[in-house]
Amino acid sequence: MENNQVTVMGEIVSGFSYSHEIFGEGFYMMDVRCKRLSESYDMIPVMVSERLMDVSADYTGELICVNGQFRSYNRHEERKNRLVLSVFAREVSFMDEMEESSRTNQIFLDGYICKEPIYRKTPLGREIADLLLAVNRPYGKSDYIPCICWGRNARYANNFKVGERCAVWGRIQSREYMKKLDEENVERRVAFEVSVSKLELVEDIKAF
Repeated sequence: MENNQVTVMGEIVSGFSYSHEIFGEGFYMMDVRCKRLSESYDMIPVMVSERLMDVSADYTGELICVNGQFRSYNRHEERKNRLVLSVFAREVSFMDEMEESSRTNQIFLDGYICKEPIYRKTPLGREIADLLLAVNRPYGKSDYIPCICWGRNARYANNFKVGERCAVWGRIQSREYMKKLDEENVERRVAFEVSVSKLELVEDIKAF
């Protein structure tokens, strides 16, 4: 089983913006809006090759299913590195309609704890634990994926040690926050993370 698998289904809500080129192959970004079980949405950035979709076309409003991986890279800005996350599309298919029962946003990761978990409680007493998972890629690369756990999963994850191997199931969520740039200026930004529904240390798993 692959160690980084994502499926997102939703509505394309942006055009294509150029990202980068590797060996003559251009990659572009688009935003896909995925419906949550509640009435809210997650806005998922998707990176797609010009060989996979016609990046000169306007697909805004189309329904799409994307299979791929959740990837990260460091972008240098404001004298420091910022972790940038997106879904790297391997397969795309268009859909006529979205079934109510469709699981529109799923992710599975198998990686390694690379920072001490941060456990805390909200003012209302809800337990939360933040994890940073290093998920290996070929050629010695890794993706660093922030994950957030709730309730009993948060209590369980709080005992994880750096270097332990962990499997995570959940969904990608987008979350807006305000970034203070200086004394006078504040910027609205969007953070992406995996909202964990299930997690286990791999040594505890009998079979995937």
